[in-house]
Amino acid sequence: QVQLVESGGGLVQAGDSLRLSCAASGRTISSYAMGWFRQAPGKERVFVAAINRNGGATRYVDSVKGRFTISRDNAKNTVYLQMNDLKPEDTAVYYCAASTKIITSQSYDYDYWGQGTQITVSS
Repeated sequence: QVQLVESGGGLVQAGDSLRLSCAASGRTISSYAMGWFRQAPGKERVFVAAINRNGGATRYVDSVKGRFTISRDNAKNTVYLQMNDLKPEDTAVYYCAASTKIITSQSYDYDYWGQGTQITVSS
């Protein structure tokens, strides 16, 4: 079992930056690809970014490319999502997840999920 806890959310203005953290416990995350998803009010949860086990490969949804960066520190058992130039459309609950796949953008490939952290971006 892997327990995931997100932190770093909050209320920001458009153009601001935030860094989300996802701290894992129970098992080392070095055995898992990690991903970030988000769910806006009234919408389905969607893929944001993913990173493979050693951090050598990443994937992003087109809408965040060039603005968001996913990274990981396996020694700290933590995954990060650096978010720059935030836009109101980035407002959502952000979830961290762990997968035994090499790297994936599909939510059904993820076995463990955090509780989420709210990001609200005002215009």
